[in-house]
Amino acid sequence: MNTSRRRFLAGLGSAAAVAAAGCAAPTQDGSAASTATTEPAVGNDAAASPYTRVYRETIPSVVLVRVYTEDGPGGQGSGFVFDGRHLVTNEHVVDGGSEVRIRFREGEWRVADVVGTDVYSDLAVLRVSDVPDYAEPLPFVASEPPVGTRVVALGAPFDLGGSVSAGIVSGQDRGLPSANGFTIADAVQTDAAVNPGNSGGPLVTLDGDVVGVINSGGGDNIGFAISAALTERVVPTLIQRGRYRHSYLGVQLQEVSPLVAEANELDRARGIIIVRAVDGGPADGTLRGSDEQTVINGVAVPVGGDVVVGIGGTAVRTQADLGSYLALETSPGDTVSVTVLRDGTEETVEVTLDARPTP
Repeated sequence: MNTSRRRFLAGLGSAAAVAAAGCAAPTQDGSAASTATTEPAVGNDAAASPYTRVYRETIPSVVLVRVYTEDGPGGQGSGFVFDGRHLVTNEHVVDGGSEVRIRFREGEWRVADVVGTDVYSDLAVLRVSDVPDYAEPLPFVASEPPVGTRVVALGAPFDLGGSVSAGIVSGQDRGLPSANGFTIADAVQTDAAVNPGNSGGPLVTLDGDVVGVINSGGGDNIGFAISAALTERVVPTLIQRGRYRHSYLGVQLQEVSPLVAEANELDRARGIIIVRAVDGGPADGTLRGSDEQTVINGVAVPVGGDVVVGIGGTAVRTQADLGSYLALETSPGDTVSVTVLRDGTEETVEVTLDARPTP
């Protein structure tokens, strides 16, 4: 974002079951359903709502992503400009495509190269040789916005390019399904409308800063985005190397519910219990998995495993806490201190992380 845009937007914030949301079905000939790409007359900016203002300032950087397969037109999603040559979208939008085409706000089409994808974060990077001058990179939030922050989702739902929907940040640190039983950590929940075709587009604050990359929607008024923090960690590496290596602890986990606490004679329900340490994984021989189950009130619960209550000096209350720490604070090869409750005693052990297996 240039200085004039940042200055223009500086005060706007104060003025004012999961299914993939990308991969909308193409039209019969594979073209976009919406052809209107130019912005109408802007009118009086001083009298415009903060939603109108942020839309006008950010929508030129948002694109429609059209995917073609060897058999013909594939799916469709959204994306946005990350730097002078690269755009961000979802991995599931471009997965299986043999060619990707991008349509910018004023109607220009470009062929894009897929330079990197990561199924574990559902992020992909596209490279375009000639990005229009008006399509400037969108900045990311400097820190996690609090729940209740007003946001807008930008993109091309159902092929309707240049669309916007408004809402708030409804939740933080959500875990989303990923490949091979893993989760995408640190996701942002929103009640802004998210529909097929929105995937890969930006979720932005009223200051025009990206909160996350829209990933999915499900149920009424529930949508999710890959957080800015995880996106900024993954995307530069995809640009440089084409792939990203996620930290891998090698355990199967379950949150400590009141029933699990009762079965393991814990004073209260806290932390996450290790159900199994994966054979040959980083935690094998260091962290203990449960050796049996018991049934309480008709529910089978694990007994005997280590209960993780901290990692690297950070408290672990839920699986989301552990997942976010591993995703945002560590890399494969790092040695981390894991605090566990073992046989009624708190202990700290060290585990050297590996990289997640290829999905």
